[in-house]
Amino acid sequence: MRINTNINSMTTQESSTANNASLSSSLEKLSSGLKVNKASDNASGMAIADKLRTQKNSIGQSIDNANSAVAMLQIADKAMAEQSIILDIVKTKLVQASTATTSDDGRKSIAKDINKLLTELDGIASQTNYNGKTLLQESTSSQESASALEFQLGEKANDTVKTTGSIQANTKGLAKSSPTDDLADLKTDTSGDGSGLTKDRSSTYLAIIDLALNDLNTMRSDFGSTQIQVESSTRNLLTAKTNIAAAESVIRDVDYSEETAHLQQLSLIGKASTYAQSQANAHPQTILKLLN
Repeated sequence: MRINTNINSMTTQESSTANNASLSSSLEKLSSGLKVNKASDNASGMAIADKLRTQKNSIGQSIDNANSAVAMLQIADKAMAEQSIILDIVKTKLVQASTATTSDDGRKSIAKDINKLLTELDGIASQTNYNGKTLLQESTSSQESASALEFQLGEKANDTVKTTGSIQANTKGLAKSSPTDDLADLKTDTSGDGSGLTKDRSSTYLAIIDLALNDLNTMRSDFGSTQIQVESSTRNLLTAKTNIAAAESVIRDVDYSEETAHLQQLSLIGKASTYAQSQANAHPQTILKLLN
């Protein structure tokens, strides 16, 4: 029996210190809602959870990209739909101008209408944009082809969806495959007083309008199929984000029922440790009986 070194007291102090540290950690988890608050809680788990969080956030941004892409494609599609209506009207007027019952003065009036319609078609091409990016031609001031659109829909560099070709939905680009006349020529023939639009020229331009409509429909089809692809990718990304968030939660988030039970256990052990400490401190006093 020793007085100077109370081994029992030291042992209970050691156990009490460890229990208090565990109790503090448990309270931190309950207050933060996280099972892993620092690397020492679960080093490997934290590394995995951080990687999952980065992946989840990247996918979340990809979903935002996809939603913006759909909005962009819809703007372009609606604009081309209006252009298609314009071409339909132009063809109707050309049919009217091609018949012998239409006078030269009447044909001049038709030419003026067609010129205004084609001017509006070019106006739609130059004005249609999303966030400043012109969609139906190279730029507001240039009627050259706009480059293919590419959308980033994933965390990897090659996780992209793109339109298959360039877009040039204006009088310079539509029906440009024609070996002779095109929409730009029609716009020129209908300028001024409209005398350039003769009966024979009107008949010639009917085939040009058909070719222009085919070109426009091809461009719309490309945008439409791209939108379907983007929407499908969005649904897949939403599923992936949900599953990754669930995987991260298993590692990072605290289970309150489990941790509350653990806290109660630590509290009881702490009370028992306090009682044991008092007994260990009182034990040397029994030595006094030997001195009596």
